[in-house]
This record gives sequence, structure tokens and C-alpha cells, in this order.
Amino acid sequence: MPHKLPINLLDLLRQRTVEGERIEYKAGWNPDATIRTLCAFANDFENLGGGYVVIGQDCDANGQPIFPPTGLAANQLDKIQQELLAACQLIQPPYFRC
Repeated sequence: MPHKLPINLLDLLRQRTVEGERIEYKAGWNPDATIRTLCAFANDFENLGGGYVVIGQDCDANGQPIFPPTGLAANQLDKIQQELLAACQLIQPPYFRC
């Protein structure tokens, strides 16, 4: 059963309901960079409430999304999700949010 995203993706891309400091855009699937971002959001030193990583969305030098979204190949989504979940298991202490 798929999990429902707690926020509308278009609102997230337009930064209407979440501050920009809590959103990180990744143009493509890069496990190392994505896990580093997840660890940073998990540490949450600024007490911002974590953050969102949007994979398949490029951004400019100021961190603003570039439209249209890059997207991900549909035939790669299952593989990316499996790799992401496996990589999250490597974070110590364990961290995972749906």
C-alpha cells in the first residue's frame, strides 16, 4: 500500500507551505548526496522539523527549483526506492520516516 505524502508536491515545489531551508532538490538519483541530505535533516540542529528531499527536480545556484521538473524514469522508480531504503538502513543511529 503506497504511503500518502503529507504535503502536496506542487505546494512543496513552489515552497508555499514549507520554508526553503527545509527543502533540498536533487536533479537525479545520487545515493551519496541524498543520504547526506537526509542525515542533515535528521540532525535538525536548527529545530526546523526536518525537511523534504525532492528527487527528480533540479535547482538553480540559489536553491530555487528549475521548471519543468527533470523527473525520473518510470522504469527506475522501484529500483531507486529499494536503494534509498537500503541506504537509509546504513544511517546510525537508525533514522527513517515515511
